[in-house]
Amino acid sequence: MSAQDDLPDLLSDCVHCGFCLPTCPTYVLWGEEMDSPRGRIHLMQQHLEGAPLNEPMAEHFDRCLGCMACVTACPSGVQYDRLIEITRTEVEDEHPRPLKERAIREMVFQLFPYKRRLRALRGPLRAYQKSGLERLVRRTGILERLSPSLAAMERLAPPLGKAPRLPERVAARGDRRATVGMLTGCVQSEFFPGVNAATARVLAMEGCDVVIPRGQGCCGALSLHSGRAEEARAFARRTIETFESVDVIVVNSAGCGSAMKEYRTLLADEPAWAARAEALSDRTRDLAEYLAELGPRAERRPLPVTVAYHDACHLAHAQGVRSQPRALLAAIPELTLREIAEPDICCGSAGTYNLFQPEAAGELGDRKAVNVDATGAELLVAANPGCSMQIATALRRRGAGIAVAHTAQVLDASLRGLGRDALVARTS
Repeated sequence: MSAQDDLPDLLSDCVHCGFCLPTCPTYVLWGEEMDSPRGRIHLMQQHLEGAPLNEPMAEHFDRCLGCMACVTACPSGVQYDRLIEITRTEVEDEHPRPLKERAIREMVFQLFPYKRRLRALRGPLRAYQKSGLERLVRRTGILERLSPSLAAMERLAPPLGKAPRLPERVAARGDRRATVGMLTGCVQSEFFPGVNAATARVLAMEGCDVVIPRGQGCCGALSLHSGRAEEARAFARRTIETFESVDVIVVNSAGCGSAMKEYRTLLADEPAWAARAEALSDRTRDLAEYLAELGPRAERRPLPVTVAYHDACHLAHAQGVRSQPRALLAAIPELTLREIAEPDICCGSAGTYNLFQPEAAGELGDRKAVNVDATGAELLVAANPGCSMQIATALRRRGAGIAVAHTAQVLDASLRGLGRDALVARTS
């Protein structure tokens, strides 16, 4: 049975109650029914009954962030996450996009899931950032006129330093409690290598041997959440083969962890892979989720810093991981944890959304930056590279001097006794 065969039953779960409306970022922005989950489900039903997947219909589906806040809010258990993924596959298969849009999309999907290509981009991008050319390009607005998507890509790129390479194995400190595999990710490994290094150190200090397979590639998250189903399945099969020998796979990127936990559904119809996919999904853990299960052993040293914690959508809504990162942060002596208003409204990153829908993403990013700034925190903590880039960009646009870090980096600073200044300097 294909995913499309499930559509009638999935659609019938919706009773059109409207509980999803105030949680949907695009409905909150525009108040447009067809840009709400309920409205999009109505369009899905129309398409199922024979309505053509024309430009206006496709646009409403494209405007969805796939944040899954509606899934959390729905009292009827509507699986909107599955509905939008099935529908996006149909959009990609049936809807002819303009040439310029196709070219931008193909460039994104031929670059970001491939580490070597991203690595090759690092040198020129570092030179661009340090030479003053970055300031000139932004001042002239030439990229914005050429392509809003290219301009968004350029703005979102974080300041790049050296990218240390991790060994294939990091030994546990003291008695070994577990052996875990670690996904390094694509954007995470090349744009935020310090997050991976901190993740490996924290796991080692908590008594884990950390296996970091050198041959690992993309997990398929960007493809899966963008309707490129066959591409996502190919990435998933390779990831399963890479990590089958470890008992637990620890993931420090919310989007990647969510995708890997979805392998059981993605490969359910493939007899040769279904059981293997199910097993890998069962063994996948977000870093905070795994550390909470493992329990603390290493000493937490004081870290006098005020932090605001951001709920990445694919961590809070897709994986249900909310309390664990907060508990890990709150257990650090002298750290003050503050909550952000509207925590369930997406920041606008949403995988590739901020590249393909830059205007809406910018509105959501600015809304999130206002709420982060209002906490008075010195440091924003997020668990997804896309969120980190998106909110950091919006904070800079606002002129807010708030650094952005990953949960792993805060824990690493505490366990190693680095202190507040060193943490903020590493993440600014």
